[in-house]
Amino acid sequence: MTKQWFVLHTLTGQEQKVKRSIEARTRLEEMGDYIGEVVIPTEKVTEVKNGVKTVVTRKFFPGYVLITLVLYDENRNVMEPTWRFLKETSGVIGFIGGERPMPLSAEEVDAIVNQVAEKKEKVKPKVDFEPGETVKITDGPFMNFSGQVDEVDPLRGKLKVSVAIFGRSAPVELEYWQVERAGMEPV
Repeated sequence: MTKQWFVLHTLTGQEQKVKRSIEARTRLEEMGDYIGEVVIPTEKVTEVKNGVKTVVTRKFFPGYVLITLVLYDENRNVMEPTWRFLKETSGVIGFIGGERPMPLSAEEVDAIVNQVAEKKEKVKPKVDFEPGETVKITDGPFMNFSGQVDEVDPLRGKLKVSVAIFGRSAPVELEYWQVERAGMEPV
């Protein structure tokens, strides 16, 4: 019997707890033939709070966990031990697809795995800015100046902002965390 990828719906904020519980119970109850890998796709995001830049991990799909398992036998009947095992796991609401969930296709799994791998190394800013938007500079030599976003480079987390200096507009390159939207609290 081959394990397939399914999506479990969990209580939001309890994805890690569900993952740890499934992994521990799989070993304890010797369900390794039926239950495989448990994955919570995440990405790293930078944010600034009270002037301190931090990197946090954000879930791609809050409230969902990906899992490989044997859910159906060769006659496409639900494997009762697997079904019961997951339903009895604290924090699990059920499967995406209800009582007869469909496994993810190879293409869907590849897309998710590639998305996770692609974003694994890159730290993405929490807030995206748009050209034409007015921002206030909160750090660096132009602190407390306001300017207009000319260019956005999301891959590098940088902005080109036009700032009025000595009566002239000058382009300044800044990192996302060095600005906030005008009229807002720091991002």
